[in-house]
Amino acid sequence: MTNKQSAVLVAEHLSKSFQIEQTGISVIKDVSLQVKAGEFVAIMGKSGSGKSTLLSLLAGLDYPDQGRVWLNQDDLTLMDEEQLALKRQRDMGFVFQSFHLIPTLTVAENVAFPLQIAGQTDDARVAELLTSVDLNHRRDSLPHQLSGGEKQRTALARALVSKPSIVFADEPTGNLDQKNADQVMDLLINLQQSYGSALVVVTHDQTVADRADRVITLVDGHTV
Repeated sequence: MTNKQSAVLVAEHLSKSFQIEQTGISVIKDVSLQVKAGEFVAIMGKSGSGKSTLLSLLAGLDYPDQGRVWLNQDDLTLMDEEQLALKRQRDMGFVFQSFHLIPTLTVAENVAFPLQIAGQTDDARVAELLTSVDLNHRRDSLPHQLSGGEKQRTALARALVSKPSIVFADEPTGNLDQKNADQVMDLLINLQQSYGSALVVVTHDQTVADRADRVITLVDGHTV
């Protein structure tokens, strides 16, 4: 286990349950982990093992029933929704399986959107990232004009535009064929290493997990 002071992300004794038809279903059970700066950690497990729920807890998208999460030594579990939103803007990037691009914005505008909502502009950084993901020629295109691989490459650039401490990716290759999946992972890892961000990827794909520095496996809500 990494020294707590040197870790960018620390989770201790996380548990989470959901009520389904008046029955409590325990999804995450006493999970502890740490991620150091620049590290690529993959979270694997079968469908229903709690992978996406764990990612939501680590990223402050949901609160645990028990346990604590620290990002850059700030306790996410003690923050209200407004504080968490600011923390996500400043320190986190996100990549989702379904891309989550804004349909009325161009590629360049989608990449710049995290800067815009933070009241910032950085045209040079947007251009740099578009070049990195080979989308300069698509900068004025709308999402519906893009292939699946181009949409995910746009999402990668958007995730890194704010220079986050950590990027969370939930099945980033899940909607792509193998060729595009390999290309997206090449770009994501290269960008993550170039900018020094930590990377936490939820995946069911062993080829993605094989590229990680470390793999955490979930079975019935427990790490094994």
